[in-house]
Amino acid sequence: MDYLAINKQNWNDRTDVHYHSKTYDVASFIAGRNPLKTIELALLGDIKGKKVLHLQCHFGQDTIALSRLGAEVTGVDFSEKAIEKARELADLTQSDTRFILSDIYSLPDVLNESFDIVFTSYGTIGWLPDIQRWAAVVGNFMRPGATFVFAEFHPVVWMLSSDFQRIEYRYFTDAAIVEESATTYTDGALPQSSQSVGWNHGMAEVLQALIDQGLTIKKVEEFDYSPYDCFDSTIEIETGKFQIKGLEGKIPMVYALKAIKHNLNANL
Repeated sequence: MDYLAINKQNWNDRTDVHYHSKTYDVASFIAGRNPLKTIELALLGDIKGKKVLHLQCHFGQDTIALSRLGAEVTGVDFSEKAIEKARELADLTQSDTRFILSDIYSLPDVLNESFDIVFTSYGTIGWLPDIQRWAAVVGNFMRPGATFVFAEFHPVVWMLSSDFQRIEYRYFTDAAIVEESATTYTDGALPQSSQSVGWNHGMAEVLQALIDQGLTIKKVEEFDYSPYDCFDSTIEIETGKFQIKGLEGKIPMVYALKAIKHNLNANL
C-alpha cells in the first residue's frame, strides 16, 4: 500500500474545498485575520526576525500569518494543489513567505538550511507512520539553541469513533487505519470519495522520539477543548473553544509542547 500516494491524492482533493470553505474564510484572512490560535501563539512568543520552518503547512494560512508576525518563514507540504494555492495566497497578501513542495521524510533531500524555530500544528503526525523518523527531520532543521513548537489533537480523540460513541482504535501505534470518505472537516463536499491512511501516536511515543534527537522538552500542556470546530457533535463552551457534547471536560482534545535543541557550545 502506497500510503504517501493515497494521502497526497486525498489532500489534493481537499485543497480546493478547504480554500473556498467558510471554515478557512480566505477573504477575511486576506483582509488581515490571524488564524493562529492562542495555544501555539503562547509557545511561539515573539518571533520577529526569526527564521521559521512550518512543516505540513497545507495551503499556507498559518505560514503567512507567521510572516505577518515578522518572521522569515518557509512552509512545506506534499500536496501539489496545496502548495499551488499557498503561493497564490502569498501573492494575494503580498507576502514573501516561501513554499516548498516535499513530503516530510524527503525534505532533507531538497532543503539544506537551519532554522530558529520549527513549527507544526493540528492534524499533522497522524499521516506519518514513523515518528522517530519525523523527529529526526525536525531535529535536522534546528540550529543549536533552536525551538520546536508543536500543537496537535490528542491521541485520545483518535481512539474514538467519529460519532464519539465508542472506543474504536488503539491508543498506541498499530496497523495503519484506512478510511474512505466523501466529506472533510470543513463545510463543502469532496469532488469524489477519497481514501486516506493514518496512524495513532501516543504522547510518550512523540515525546521520546524528540528526546532521542537530543531535544529538551521545556513545556507540555493538555487541553480539554479544540480551538477548531472540526469534529462531530461539538458544542462551543467559550468563543473559539469546542468540546464534544456529552464528553464536556472529560477528555483531552489537544496537547502542545515546546522543545529546545541543545547548544553544544554553551556552558551547561
